[in-house]
Amino acid sequence: MKKWYPVVLFTAALILAVGCAKNQNPVKIKIPKNAVTMDVDFSWEGIPACSHESPEIRVSKVPEGTEELRVRLKNIDVPAWNQGGGKVKHDGSGIIPAGALKLGYNGPCPPGGRQKYEFSVMAVNAEGVIIGFGKARQSFPPKK
Repeated sequence: MKKWYPVVLFTAALILAVGCAKNQNPVKIKIPKNAVTMDVDFSWEGIPACSHESPEIRVSKVPEGTEELRVRLKNIDVPAWNQGGGKVKHDGSGIIPAGALKLGYNGPCPPGGRQKYEFSVMAVNAEGVIIGFGKARQSFPPKK
């Protein structure tokens, strides 16, 4: 049994590693061709690195019939890393307040320098159909 012990241990570790590996790639979302193009803007000013505090996001040209705004943050320099996002009820103001993305949002945390991040915002109607889409990119940390 002593001869097989390292092989069994290695095999068990390999199975455990493969079975527990996380897929960091977020689910691809197909934006309909007829979705309205929205303008998105935000600022990293006042947002600490490696926090779960989302910045204020301003969205214009939100289509009528929008019930919810779904937001995703992507690290453009490391696209496999899922920064998460969230959703908020659309109140007609075009503003997603700072801190509104609660569960599942991971703010920028670039190791040793600046990296580029992109917020994507989808307008969704009552039936769950994406009727609008927009995005904006900025580097973090912001230039002083």
